[in-house]
Amino acid sequence: MNVLIVGNMGYVGPVLVETLAERYPDAVLDGFDNAYFAHCLTGAPGLPERHLRAQYFGDVRSIEPGQLEGYSAVVDLAAVSNDPMGHRFAEVTAQINAQAAVELARKASIAGVGHFVLASSCSLYGVASGPPRRESDPVAPITDYAISKVEAERGLSVLDSEMVITCLRFATACGMSPRLRLDLVLNDFVANALATGEIRVLSDGTPWRPLIDVRDMARAIDWAMQRSERDGGRVLNINAGANASNYQVRELAHAVADVLPGVAVSINHEAPVDSRSYRVDFGLFECLAPDHLPAMTLADSILGLVTGLREMGFDDKAFRSSDLMRLNVLQGHIEWGWLTEQLEWVRQPDVANQRAGEV
Repeated sequence: MNVLIVGNMGYVGPVLVETLAERYPDAVLDGFDNAYFAHCLTGAPGLPERHLRAQYFGDVRSIEPGQLEGYSAVVDLAAVSNDPMGHRFAEVTAQINAQAAVELARKASIAGVGHFVLASSCSLYGVASGPPRRESDPVAPITDYAISKVEAERGLSVLDSEMVITCLRFATACGMSPRLRLDLVLNDFVANALATGEIRVLSDGTPWRPLIDVRDMARAIDWAMQRSERDGGRVLNINAGANASNYQVRELAHAVADVLPGVAVSINHEAPVDSRSYRVDFGLFECLAPDHLPAMTLADSILGLVTGLREMGFDDKAFRSSDLMRLNVLQGHIEWGWLTEQLEWVRQPDVANQRAGEV
């Protein structure tokens, strides 16, 4: 097994690398990343990249087919990865999340790669009232990020290739990582509870969110990068998560408070309706990947975050202004003159000498 993980130095990549290294000690694992978030280590005992044979640096928009030769699978995690960043960098989101993803797959096919895995998103279902959404239901993306994932899937579906392609429509990510993000709903709630003793739900708490722990995302990717074409066809778009993990936002807030007694929960019942509400049917994933289903419960994810944040000594009430929010990191790189508005490096930051809190 020779695997290239593109975008490995973000939130999901370190957990995926650790998972694959533990499960397949003889596998060759390489990383390729632009290093936007390389310095955003959160309580890691060592560099996550220590599990790799090699770490390559570069922009996914300019990767060459020769750099993809010799791999049995390519996993594409490279993305402008949430709605606020997608709105701020709309053009770049389309470039990286859609155009570069399709080009990466095309180049991987030329290089003889057998499997291509894209980290897609359930957010492409958009405003989805009614029953949980299945893969056969129409998509209705309402954000630049979600639109980019739809365009990536469409481009991959018509790619002239014999490569097995899997687009994992992940539920909303959560859980502890060596490069933690707090711009995710459950992670935000846990951080708020620890820092302030209170969780403020800005919506009326009724929107639905399916959740998946980052460790279970790694399990799904493990399946996808080896699945047989007989299991779902050569090109497969599939919801990745668990039916039991569809939650209303208010349920998530109270679940955190249950783990941390004394934490108060306030809900803005006067807030306008949050259109980002969707439930998702994960029945196809349960059928095709029975040995790789999510294993982390909601309580597991919350406890993992609580433990990890406490080990970090986390108590930052202003964490939404910190580099635990990915948009702040990118904006900081731009303000320091390191990145252009197209998210291309002007010069690499001197991470070793950077003072904490400056991005």
